[in-house]
Order: sequence, then C-alpha cells, then structure tokens
Amino acid sequence: MFKSFVKRKLEAFGQRWGYDTRYMQEIVDEAGVGAVMPLQALGKLSGYRKVPADVYAGATLTASKAADCGPCLQLGVRMAEDAGVKPETIRAILERDYAKLSKETLLGVELALGTIARDATGEDAREEILRRWGRAGLVSLGYGIVAAQAYPTFKYAIGHGHACQRVRVGGETIEMHRSPQYA
Repeated sequence: MFKSFVKRKLEAFGQRWGYDTRYMQEIVDEAGVGAVMPLQALGKLSGYRKVPADVYAGATLTASKAADCGPCLQLGVRMAEDAGVKPETIRAILERDYAKLSKETLLGVELALGTIARDATGEDAREEILRRWGRAGLVSLGYGIVAAQAYPTFKYAIGHGHACQRVRVGGETIEMHRSPQYA
C-alpha cells in the first residue's frame, strides 16, 4: 500500500516537472521504499531558500551543469523558470555569459564555481553573500549546491546518468557541453 503511494507521488512529480522518475520507481520496486527515502530527504535541502531566485539559480544550475548536463540540469532549469527566473538569465548562467548576469546572480555562480573547484576562488563571493543575506543565505546556497550535485552523482553511481544533451530554456533549445573546467 505504502509502496503504491510512493510510486504515485513519484509519477506526479515526474508529470509536474517533465522528469523521468523511472530510476526512483525502480529503486522502490527492487530495493524497497526505505531505499528511496534518503533521495526524498535531499529535496528538503533545496527547499531552504533564503536568497533571491536568480542568485539561487546561479548557484544550483552551475553546480548541476558541472555534475551532469542532462535530465537533472533540465529539471533545474524548469524549477528556476517556475521560480520566476528569466530565460535570458538562465541561458547566461548555462552558457557562462557572465557579463549578462546581475552582480547578485554572479555571486551564486562564483560561490558554486569556487565550491566545485575546492579552492579559494569563491571567498569574495562568500563574504558578499554573508553581507547581503547573512548566514541563512549562505547556507541555503550551500544546500542548493549540494543537492544539485548529489542527484546526478547518485544517478551515475546506479547506472542512470546521462551525458550532456540539449536543454530547453524559455521554449528555446540550447546545446549543452561539459566545460573543460569541469572535466
């Protein structure tokens, strides 16, 4: 009974966002409901947002593209659009056309890039994020970066990862290629 409830919820999520949840349904069928619950808990990380939507998109889309520029990135794009982020902002983030981004959005991108690189390149962004949105803002971006990288990493681990593909932004299709920086 609970298994069918979880599968219906997964199907509803997939329909809402145009996202293939078969890998999660496979987990429910073959490993049990308990095995998919930690994935559901990751979603709570994304729910803690204490910065403007475009700043959050800068961080999460940058992190998602670095981990996987396939279905997980497309899901992030749809969620950013749903949160009100303009298509031109999303395209600029994905295409690394940073001159077209606001200073605030660029802070999210810079924090994600520094976090992914594991170097000090994100320090200035981190300090400015703290100044503008406090610890809650920084934590929300950190959670967003972790979640954006965790799902595609997990999918690759269980054999459901996808290579770069086309992503639809604002009704327009753009080609995605892994940046040499992320390779």
